[in-house]
Amino acid sequence: MTAPEADTKTTPLNALHRELGGRMVPFAGYEMPVQFPAGILKEHIHTREAAGLFDVSHMGQVRLRGAAAQAMERLAPVDVVDLEPGKQRYALFTNDSGGILDDLMITNAGDHLFVVVNAGCKAQDIAHMRAHLGDEVTLEVLDDRALLALQGPQAAAVLARLAPAAAKLLFMTGAAIEIDGVPCFVTRSGYTGEDGFEISVPADRAVSLAKRLLAEPEVAPIGLGARDSLRLEAGLCLYGHDIDTTTTPLEASLAWALTKTRRADGARPGGYPGAEVLFEQFANGVTRRRVGLRPDGRAPVRESAELVESTGRRIGQVTSGGFGPTVGGPVAMGYVEKEHAKPGTAVRAMVRGKPLAVTVTKMPFVEQRYYRG
Repeated sequence: MTAPEADTKTTPLNALHRELGGRMVPFAGYEMPVQFPAGILKEHIHTREAAGLFDVSHMGQVRLRGAAAQAMERLAPVDVVDLEPGKQRYALFTNDSGGILDDLMITNAGDHLFVVVNAGCKAQDIAHMRAHLGDEVTLEVLDDRALLALQGPQAAAVLARLAPAAAKLLFMTGAAIEIDGVPCFVTRSGYTGEDGFEISVPADRAVSLAKRLLAEPEVAPIGLGARDSLRLEAGLCLYGHDIDTTTTPLEASLAWALTKTRRADGARPGGYPGAEVLFEQFANGVTRRRVGLRPDGRAPVRESAELVESTGRRIGQVTSGGFGPTVGGPVAMGYVEKEHAKPGTAVRAMVRGKPLAVTVTKMPFVEQRYYRG
């Protein structure tokens, strides 16, 4: 297998991926495994039935100290000030037109905020925070840490053997936990729709911890291919595809991510980029919405396919699509005009110049199984 190109970064687990037979591809500036010898289908099913281990070290990890909660509320329409120690929150950075700069996770780690941002937006997000958080906040990029995700219905049982304290975590909580003698920061969260954990680990201990987890009979290595099919079945957005600077949270069906305290009638309304645009959309609605799509038959509908109504008039576009192994058929998501956004609405996707019947469907396509206690 060839070495990565000079301008492509690698994660601390790169050599392990190669040792395990990972097929490496460029992704968000990194060389990452798209699949292992078992293949995407089996990796997907294994994660749904047991436990899959993902390398997500390409994501950006940041520590914020000082008056970070107040400062982050100037960038994101979420309640950070009242986020209790040990609690985690999904958040969005918005621009002046209400578009989404990135989606991210914020955890109150007690004496600091632990922030995880997307790999493809990492540099711009860090620059954005440095430019706007102010002198009262200290920002530290955690380049010396890797990030592992252990996902699936047996993930908790596996991790509890090595770190009993992890079993006490609930969905969207986090804590500093020692795993098999390694100091980690663990959150009960992930990107598959399954119960699971994301584990921030010192980079020089990442390989040994990954090998220790993979030694458990329930755990298998999982690549980017299955990660994408798992998140699609779970109805989760991929930044740069389903959400971007041209989509607002309300258009993206992410209104729930805008904490009530930060809305127009909330305790701390506005104060973040695009607030007035979002207030107007809350009051008057949006012209399009992100929806789930179920193509008829077995043929998948891919990203960028046009969506049309019966007359052939364009009404939207597919943003993610593929085969859903758990569903047993093709699934997709995309944007349609609000008049066509009701579940059960029949639309058509243009595939190689031919219309394919598609039905607007509620998401997630597979029940999310987060552990809430």
